[in-house]
Amino acid sequence: MTIQQVSIFLENKPEALSKITDVLSRNSINMRALMLADTSDFGIARIITDCPERTAEVLKGSSYIVKVNGVIAIEIPDEAGSLNRILRILGENGRNVEYMYGFTGKKTNSAYMILRCTDIPKTEEILDKYGIRSISQDDLQEI
Repeated sequence: MTIQQVSIFLENKPEALSKITDVLSRNSINMRALMLADTSDFGIARIITDCPERTAEVLKGSSYIVKVNGVIAIEIPDEAGSLNRILRILGENGRNVEYMYGFTGKKTNSAYMILRCTDIPKTEEILDKYGIRSISQDDLQEI
C-alpha cells in the first residue's frame, strides 16, 4: 500500500522553502513529513501531507514544478534497532532503498519511515511477509 509524496523543485536560495510553506499555510495544508535534497543551485523538497492532490494543485497554481509519486510508509517501533532490522530484511531480499526519511506520530509510540525503493509492489510483498506494517494515505489522518 503506497502513499503519495509531493516533490517540489526549488531554487537553493534564502526564503525558497519558506515561500513553499507559506503557500501550504495559506491553504491550510499540514505537512506530516519533509525531506530536502540539494545541490549548489537547486533543491527538491519531498513532503507528505494528508491531501497530496490538493497540495500539488495549490503548488502548481503558485508556479512550482511539482511531481506526485508513490512511496512506502511503514510503522516501526520507536526503539533502537528497529530500522536496522527492516533494512537488513530489505537488503537480504534484494531491495535497494533509494532514499528515506522519517517522522513520529502524535498519537502512537511508533516511528514512521518513508521509503522509496526499487519495485514498490515487490518491496511491499517482502514487508508484508515479515509482518512490517505499511500505512495508507487514510492512516495518515489518525497518526
